[in-house]
Amino acid sequence: MMPRICQFHGVEIYMYFNDHLPPHFHALHGDDEALIEWQPPKVYRGRLPRRIVKMVVKWAALHRTELDQNWQFARNGQSHVPIPPLP
Repeated sequence: MMPRICQFHGVEIYMYFNDHLPPHFHALHGDDEALIEWQPPKVYRGRLPRRIVKMVVKWAALHRTELDQNWQFARNGQSHVPIPPLP
């Protein structure tokens, strides 16, 4: 199961329960998908258009604490907390 934790500007952010290391989330935009780390924010695997990567990395930098919290929840099989989108 992969719950959506945020959606903005056509980007959907998901985090799997009990996913593999390093801590990351999945960013989907159209047919593209990338795995994004947030410590520091960067593409770990996959691809997204450059302007989308910039938005997602900016969002991740703004929400590191919430992403850490959701990663711990996911690792423990607990429900995620939604994270606010970019304006």
